[in-house]
Amino acid sequence: MLIQNKNQSLFKKKTTINLAGELIDLTSPLVMGIVNVTPDSFYEGSRYLSEKNIIERAETIIKEGGKFIDIGAYSTRPGARAISVKEELNRLTPAIKTVRSNFPKALISLDTFRSAVAETVINEFGPCIINDISGGTMDDKMFETVARLHVPYILMHIKGTPEIMQNNPVYTDVVKEISLFFSEQLQRLKLLGVNDVIIDPGFGFGKLPVHNFDLLNKLDSFRLFQLPMMVGVSRKAMIWRLLEITPDESLNGTTVFNTLALLGGADILRVHDVKEAVQVCKLVSNLYK
Repeated sequence: MLIQNKNQSLFKKKTTINLAGELIDLTSPLVMGIVNVTPDSFYEGSRYLSEKNIIERAETIIKEGGKFIDIGAYSTRPGARAISVKEELNRLTPAIKTVRSNFPKALISLDTFRSAVAETVINEFGPCIINDISGGTMDDKMFETVARLHVPYILMHIKGTPEIMQNNPVYTDVVKEISLFFSEQLQRLKLLGVNDVIIDPGFGFGKLPVHNFDLLNKLDSFRLFQLPMMVGVSRKAMIWRLLEITPDESLNGTTVFNTLALLGGADILRVHDVKEAVQVCKLVSNLYK
């Protein structure tokens, strides 16, 4: 992995995204805190099922320096049970309403791959970033919906679907295949007029440990897109299985991998542990001053 000045580039990288008229500056890395309103997320510590817990979690994310609150109601861990649009909205709507009511200035990221969910939530509660783990592959209306709603979009790579994605995924060259995926999907988004796109290589989504480590080692390959990049490695199996520990014990490994991700060009860290990630961002940012 090459450590270099992030400002040295042949082309100018996009360093802002526009959410509801607010320009968000990404010249220094930012942190996205996770709020899962699901009963079956892989990390038990990220589940927030009551209004009180959601308020406390959102407040913690903000106080600890998180820039975004990522709210999801559909567990996408390997082998997760599929749920209906109605069930997803029944979980999601009260959580979004709670955060909007108590923290009206909070920047919300909506973790969904369904265009109907995105449209319903945004029409009712206002603009959010759409964080689509499928990169537009699981709902053919998602791209046109994002374009119509004029909201930022996180384009993540996945191989397969959450139910089957870890059933022996095969790549010839994981970095090249993900780069091709990004190129094709970004072209579609560009033609629709979507201007604010964040790419995410999708660690753990249809990838074996060897793929994840190859991605992390060559993360700077994705600089060629000149777009903001988000990385989510927080407490994932690529850490705890290798170390023979549990997700609960994976904070130290997460911090190491978050550091490497920032050195590889990540602009946003999606995490369970906000305070520690914010500290990493501050320390790594000083390497470029």
